[in-house]
Amino acid sequence: MSAFPVREPFATRWNDNDQYGHLNNTVYYAAMDTAVNAFMMREGGLQPGGDGPIALCAASSCEFHASAAFPELLEVGIGIERLGTTSVIWALGILRPGEDQPIATGRFVHVFVDAATRRPTPVTPSVRSAIESRLLI
Repeated sequence: MSAFPVREPFATRWNDNDQYGHLNNTVYYAAMDTAVNAFMMREGGLQPGGDGPIALCAASSCEFHASAAFPELLEVGIGIERLGTTSVIWALGILRPGEDQPIATGRFVHVFVDAATRRPTPVTPSVRSAIESRLLI
């Protein structure tokens, strides 16, 4: 089984390159955050602008193993490290299409909270179901 059962396309942009000629580190974080939220919205019905629970990033990290640069087409691999009662720890990778070795690996911790009170609340049943069916194979 792949460490990243779900892959989201990630097209690099002209302004993603920094003065050193490769993707700036912030681009990797933005790609991972976008991929995870797109997955939760598409597969799990998460509605960030609604009045239901939302997922806030409590921690994140990234390790860089190789460089990439515009105009490369990349993918964000999504896996799961831990599915808790009120939180999800995502295992993430930035990959070249068709390759299994990530050029960067990341980790995001999302805590589900009530949109109004910002107090922890259980991971929504629809997001939990999406994770269990697509990522905990």
